[in-house]
Amino acid sequence: MKTAPARQRGVEHDIVQIPLAGETAPYYEPQGNEVAVFEAAYKRRLPVMLKGPTGCGKTRFLEHMAFMLKRPLVTVSCHEDLTSSDLVGRFLLEGAETVWQDGPLTRAVKAGAICYLDEIVEARTDSTVVIHSLTDHRRKLTIEKKGQEIDAHEDFMLVISYNPGYQTVLKDLKPSTKQRFIGLNFDFPTEEIERKILVSEVPGLSHENAHQLVAAGRKARLLKDHGLEEATSTRALVYAGSMIVAGLDPVAACQVAMVNPITDDPELAEALMEIVNAHFAV
Repeated sequence: MKTAPARQRGVEHDIVQIPLAGETAPYYEPQGNEVAVFEAAYKRRLPVMLKGPTGCGKTRFLEHMAFMLKRPLVTVSCHEDLTSSDLVGRFLLEGAETVWQDGPLTRAVKAGAICYLDEIVEARTDSTVVIHSLTDHRRKLTIEKKGQEIDAHEDFMLVISYNPGYQTVLKDLKPSTKQRFIGLNFDFPTEEIERKILVSEVPGLSHENAHQLVAAGRKARLLKDHGLEEATSTRALVYAGSMIVAGLDPVAACQVAMVNPITDDPELAEALMEIVNAHFAV
């Protein structure tokens, strides 16, 4: 699918167009019944919530599903400064005129796209409130600044994601908001599936290196509850594999992809490197 990065004052988003004939679907390895659940939700145009740790495949899963359903995908990376105006739109000055510019959510609603609000809990509260009327029988978007209500296109679908590991009293979705969505729980793949992902995502990576990387990554994840704030993600393993294929020594590749990015604590870094060395010992 073609991806077109876009920017609208205060919000960056990607627009992935409807796939062309002959294009290949983004690679995704199912872990359970998530594909069937999403397809059923789409048939009824029910909003979906993806929950899981960073780097476990939530975004790739949605890209895969958008491709298979032949729908454009509008992705918005949420952050603490994201306002409802960033999503819905705003009036802008162009010369001597004031013109309205639709936000990514409004464009998705009109075009019948899948709108993906990534890490929704990072956005401001008013950004969450604006989606409520799209998540029930109304399927309407209210544009207060224009005094309009827009009926969602029949193919429109809303998807949000967040990492439950980051939730706090101040940063979490209200139960009343969560209950508006079909919930899909994601976690890191099984050892066998994770090896398949690495071999597929990193052409040229040997099966031996894939086995070593997955084994080291799974061992490293045990430190998550012992001082490490973020677990070693599948994405990090893919990056390490890519560095190995590029010619870097496996231990050094693991250090720059699986250790340095996730901790600044010397003791934790040392513990992670001991795991790496144990799995890549010659």
